[in-house]
Amino acid sequence: MAVITCIDDFKPLYRRRVPKMFYDYAESGSWSEQTFRENSDDFAKLYLRQRVAVDMSGRSTAGTMIGQPVTMPVALAPVGLLGMQHADGEIAAAKAAEDFGVPFTLSTMSINSIEDVAAATAKPFWFQLYTMKDEGFLAELIQRAKDAGCSALVITLDLQIVGQRHRDLKNGLSAPPKLTPATMLNLLTKWRWGMGMLGAKRRHLGNIVGHVKDAGDPSQMMAWIGRQFDPTLDWARVARIRQMWDGPVILKGILDPEDARMALEVGADAIVVSNHGGRQLDGALSSIRALQPILDAVGGETEVHIDGGIRSGQDVLKAVAMGAKGAYIGRAFTYALGAMGGPGVTRALEIIRNELDVSMALCGQRDIRAVGRECLLVPEGFPGRWADYSPSRSG
Repeated sequence: MAVITCIDDFKPLYRRRVPKMFYDYAESGSWSEQTFRENSDDFAKLYLRQRVAVDMSGRSTAGTMIGQPVTMPVALAPVGLLGMQHADGEIAAAKAAEDFGVPFTLSTMSINSIEDVAAATAKPFWFQLYTMKDEGFLAELIQRAKDAGCSALVITLDLQIVGQRHRDLKNGLSAPPKLTPATMLNLLTKWRWGMGMLGAKRRHLGNIVGHVKDAGDPSQMMAWIGRQFDPTLDWARVARIRQMWDGPVILKGILDPEDARMALEVGADAIVVSNHGGRQLDGALSSIRALQPILDAVGGETEVHIDGGIRSGQDVLKAVAMGAKGAYIGRAFTYALGAMGGPGVTRALEIIRNELDVSMALCGQRDIRAVGRECLLVPEGFPGRWADYSPSRSG
């Protein structure tokens, strides 16, 4: 049995146990994957400032995100098709997050439905919403999240058009998998995964199948989804959707200071600096490099969270020290879920909290809520020094 001491230790086991199409879905980006790589690589360009002869006793990683208590400033990001990574994956991850004391965010494109996860958990979770053309289904989805007691709505703004993800296209990614000869051959080698799927509660997109008349079987479902992402989404529609939700609203997919200011205008309780894990616009800035200009733009008027490239507690510490109120992990817990199920997610959270706690202490910090830029050595020009640009020229 492998000894798991860091997030990367999950990956070999994850790759052995999960079908290639779902491994590639998690471990890839769009086009050349530049942004996917730089999301992680740019964290390594930030250095931590070691301090000594400082009282390190009584440390705490606890805090709040959108006013909700958390054992560390980390949330599980929305990950589509999580129930294809492991049988009933959304339920397993949600229960692990609940027990650990961090938020779990259920994707619209989940295998287990809103109701499935609500029935399996005792505390509220967050729900991530894709804006779709079908207004009736959108309103129904929001109402279902309300009925399930979800404590925040996370609206994803950067998927009006799907980025070209070469590996997903080559693998014929779908739920359930498309049974090409190559897929069938690969699935035959994943017997443990297959046995788990035989006993899974669902194997289709639970928030959609059974709720949309034109998505009654897998082929209809995928065709319906392909027609639903809304290229006409604008800030006026975001504002209307925000009015449909009574609680906190988090807007995810912000990379530009102008968009951050617009998010303030529509009443966002938090924004997530995110490039969709490098799966949308390849060549966009990494999330950690985009963070500071966005913090400057909002001036503390709303919480700023971040996702993209976070694989360790040190990454969490760097994000918080740069000014983020919270950090989202997606791939880090997906590797663990695919490798070991719910216990793997718990172990991933333990690893991240331990790395955060130890690194915080060695930087002379005892409370994550007090951590600031003094913990870091930031390269000059890290957020970017670009040629002069005026938005008025773009039209």
